[in-house]
Amino acid sequence: MTHRIRTLNAISPIGLHLLPPESFEVGQDVADPHGILVRSADLHDQALPDSVLAVARAGAGTNNIPVAALGKRGIPVFNTPGANANAVKELVLAGMLLAARNIVPAAAFTKGLSGDDAEIDEAVEQGKKQFAGFELPGRTLGVIGLGAIGVQVANAALGLGMRVLGYDPQITVGRAWQLSASVEQASSLAELFGRADVITVHVPLVEATRGLVGPEELGQMKPAPVLLNFARGGIVDDGAVIAALDDGRLRTYVCDFPTVALKDHPKVVALPHLGASTGEAEENCAVMAAEQLRDFLLDGTIRNSVNFPDAALPRVPSTNRLAIGNHNVPNMVGQISTLLAGAGLNIADLLNKSRGELAYTLIDVDGPFPDELVTRIGQIDGVLSVRAL
Repeated sequence: MTHRIRTLNAISPIGLHLLPPESFEVGQDVADPHGILVRSADLHDQALPDSVLAVARAGAGTNNIPVAALGKRGIPVFNTPGANANAVKELVLAGMLLAARNIVPAAAFTKGLSGDDAEIDEAVEQGKKQFAGFELPGRTLGVIGLGAIGVQVANAALGLGMRVLGYDPQITVGRAWQLSASVEQASSLAELFGRADVITVHVPLVEATRGLVGPEELGQMKPAPVLLNFARGGIVDDGAVIAALDDGRLRTYVCDFPTVALKDHPKVVALPHLGASTGEAEENCAVMAAEQLRDFLLDGTIRNSVNFPDAALPRVPSTNRLAIGNHNVPNMVGQISTLLAGAGLNIADLLNKSRGELAYTLIDVDGPFPDELVTRIGQIDGVLSVRAL
């Protein structure tokens, strides 16, 4: 079977090479696609055909994808957490240095100088005092969110001689293992804002995090810290930030999300969403997205889905596989097993995983699946999708 993949943005050829032409048809104009590969294209207003089995985003955020609606259709949405982590980490470190040493206003001052070299030298000596900054060693960095990027930022800041305070009530075991033992845990956002000289945000933009950094949090800050936001614009309340900058409670705001209100403020450094804008990050994201889409279409494997549970089951030799997405309700596996037994099919291996309201089942059986059986399984109340692989 040839699997059809529609690309909605330019995807690095390094990633597309993982979808060989003998098994995949890939392109922007592919009809009736089984998979969608996307970067920034907005899918909310696009009608995805019934043929679509999975969507993979070459990036971490999925705000441009109707995740919940696709989940109701049994369609997993993949992202690429960590693939651009180094690129974002480096930009965060650059942002700290830009703010600490007042590099952007200093460069603008220098560009505006006029006269001969002697006059410029005199102006430099008279003007440089206004750009005096601070050094990072000994300062405290507060990291909100300890996922792939937050962990790298925290560990790198320790290498720069900073104290690091982390806050993430939902940190995973895997990320905790990657985090240096020297990172101190903050018990609350209030503690972090009250102790940090530099604050950086690394959480996804969801309803629970929209406006996470607002008037209350900024009111808990120690005097004149630096705030960094290379996560998503809506996580920080721009109006509250501008008010804190204007009255001197906040020293500098460095972000990757310029707005009309922010871009001309003298205490704001707003970059044009450069977080993942490196060749390496684009290749890493494309490779991870293509691998996840390939493995799902070929073997039913789910890794790094934002709506379905991770599920990987080694193939039992000489068996056939069913991949089933369903509502997380009682007796689903029992109903499926009963139909398989009625068709005289022995289960060689089975994996059932759940995540919230959704569940996913992989079943390897001895013998082929009659088309009628696959249809009957798909008709079970609560089954969202079923594929015979």
